[in-house]
Amino acid sequence: MNVATTIEQHPRGATTGFELNAVRFDAAGRTILHSLTLSLSGGEVIGLVGQNGSGKSTLLKMLARQTQPTSGTIRFEDRPIGSWSTRDFARRIAYLPQDPPAGTGLLVRDLVRLGRYPWHGAFGRFTGADAAAAENAMQMTGTLAFADRDVDTLSGGERQRVWLAMLVAQGAGCLLLDEPISALDIAHQIEVLSLIRCLGHDRSLCVVVVLHDVNMAARFCDRIVALRDGRLVANEKPSSFMSPAALARVYGIDMEVLSRPGASVGVAVPHMNQDVPAAS
Repeated sequence: MNVATTIEQHPRGATTGFELNAVRFDAAGRTILHSLTLSLSGGEVIGLVGQNGSGKSTLLKMLARQTQPTSGTIRFEDRPIGSWSTRDFARRIAYLPQDPPAGTGLLVRDLVRLGRYPWHGAFGRFTGADAAAAENAMQMTGTLAFADRDVDTLSGGERQRVWLAMLVAQGAGCLLLDEPISALDIAHQIEVLSLIRCLGHDRSLCVVVVLHDVNMAARFCDRIVALRDGRLVANEKPSSFMSPAALARVYGIDMEVLSRPGASVGVAVPHMNQDVPAAS
């Protein structure tokens, strides 16, 4: 799939990504993230993994400026994240939360066109260029065939592709995706992650995606960032990460990694008959 054909709002390779320095987040008397220092580069699809409650969604919300860190600094494209104007930041960052709005009452085309909002604003004029960007985004994500259907009538996989089309129409240099495959069957998981990988590589985006399935993360991501109890425990390529020792550090259980013929990354399988610790 080649998706590099349109919506070049920002020059290819322009996104340098995020720099986090000693970022900490506290809530309700509890530390969710502990002094996290990390670089998230442009041009990569980065899988964010870890147990439930490890701080993955909190980290993504901070990158999206939905949540402010308690201490530490975050820079995006070599600028403090707070120094960006709301509109300029929205033009550069596209964020898909874990539970996006239902889109009730909207046609697919109308929902995708909402991605152009940062470019024309509440009182701006929706131009022919905006319409073309939305149409191109639907073509690139395989959603043009149901552009005139109600969002409510779509399957889970179709709906996720429509949300991705809206993000593509936004023309951002960075995609932040929180569990985009959590409610999908395995066929649609592969379809959506394949699309995300193609978008990231063909348009040289910075993509950070929260995933629960470590095998899917290893298969589709260029780098794995793993958290446990709010601390960084891994930041490496999937071929290095997929080892029994690394997986035990992240998930606290014994796992083996089975090789796949012709593949550089194996498949993680938990050992049977072991006591599984509760997630922190």
